[in-house]
Amino acid sequence: TSPGGINAWLVQEDSIPFVAIEIVIDGGASLEDPAKRGATNLMMALLEEGSGDLGAREFQEARERIAASFGFSAYDDSISISAVFLTENRDEAMALLRDALTKPRFDDAAIERVRAQVLSIIRSDAQDPNSIASATFDAAAFGDHPYGTSIDGTAESVAALMQDDLFEAHRNSLVQSRVYVGASGDISADELGSLIDDLLGDLPMEGPAFPPRVEFGLGGGTTIVPFETPQSVALFGQAGIERDDDDFFAAYLLNEILGGRGVESRLMREVREKRGLTYGINTYLVPKTLAEVYLGSVASANGTIAEAISVVRDEWALMAKDGVSAVELDQAKTYLTGAYPLRFDGNAEIAGILASMQWTGLTPEYIINRNDFVNAVTLDDINRVAAELLDPDGL
Repeated sequence: TSPGGINAWLVQEDSIPFVAIEIVIDGGASLEDPAKRGATNLMMALLEEGSGDLGAREFQEARERIAASFGFSAYDDSISISAVFLTENRDEAMALLRDALTKPRFDDAAIERVRAQVLSIIRSDAQDPNSIASATFDAAAFGDHPYGTSIDGTAESVAALMQDDLFEAHRNSLVQSRVYVGASGDISADELGSLIDDLLGDLPMEGPAFPPRVEFGLGGGTTIVPFETPQSVALFGQAGIERDDDDFFAAYLLNEILGGRGVESRLMREVREKRGLTYGINTYLVPKTLAEVYLGSVASANGTIAEAISVVRDEWALMAKDGVSAVELDQAKTYLTGAYPLRFDGNAEIAGILASMQWTGLTPEYIINRNDFVNAVTLDDINRVAAELLDPDGL
C-alpha cells in the first residue's frame, strides 16, 4: 500500500533493469452516456496524442527517446494503462505517463486525426461478417444496455463527439478508488509506492455509478443477416456463469472439452476433422461484470454453414445429456495445469496478471492454488454442471 493509500501488487525482479506496470480501472465504456457512445474509446486513444506542454509529435518523440512503451485501452467494464520502461529512465517515463493521465490536451487536430481512424474502423466493421454477427448478437442479447452496442460507437455518435465530451469521459473513467495496479521488475515496494502516488494521486477519488446488471435476453433460434460474402460466420451463445460461482472451474473444464483451444475439442473434431466444414471453431466463457455469456463462433462456406450450425446444436445437446468422459476430463486437466505456468513468461505478462487478478477479486494465493482448483473438479461435478449450464433449446 502506497503512502497515499493506493494498493498495488508487485513481483520484484532485479536481474533485468526494466519495469512493467499495468493499471486497470473499473468502469470502462459501460459508464458512458448512450448518446455519447464511443467517447471512452476515443478518449483513451488520445491519451498519447499530446499532454501538458507537449503536442502529439513531441510526446511521441519524448517517449521514443527514452525507449518507453505505453498502452491505453478501453473495454466494456474497464480501461487499462500499461507501461514498460528501463530502470534508468524510470523518472522520465513516469513523468511523461503522469502528464498523459492527468494533463491530456485533446487538441482539435489530434481529435480529428484519431476520430478519422475510429470512423474508418467503424466503416470496415460494417463490411466484416464477424463484426456484423457480433453486433447483431449483442444488440439482440442486451438491448439498450451498454453491452448492446460497440464501444467504438456509431458513425453518428463518434462524429458528434466534442472536446468537452472527451474531458468528461476522462473525468468519469480515471478514478482513483477504482484503480488496480500490478508491477513486475526492477523496482522495490517503497519505490513503487512513491511512483503510483505521484502517477495517480491527482486523479479524482470517485466516479459515476455503474449501470445495472442485465440478463441475457436471447432464447433459442437463429437470426440471419443477409450479406454478400462467399463465407458465412456464425456466432452462437447462451447465458453463462459468474466468475466467482462455485462451479466456475467445472464450467471452465467443460468448455475446454466442448470447444476450447488447448485440447482436441469435441466441436473441432466433429465440425472440422470429421466433416471438413471449417478451418476452426471455438467456444469461450465470458463472465462480464454485469452479465455472463457463453459464446462460440464458426465460419463456413455458405453452402455448409447450416450443417455446421446443426452439428454445434447436436454436440451442445449431447454434452448436456451425457456429459464428458473420464479420459476427456483427465486430458483437459493435464493441458490446463501444464499451460498455466507458461503465462508468467515476462514482466509485462506478470504485471498484467497481477492487475487483472485484483480486478477479478482473486487473492495472491490463487496463483499457488489455481491448478489445485482445476484438479479438484470431479467427473460428477463436471457432468452435473454440463446438465445445469448447457441449454440446447436456448442456444
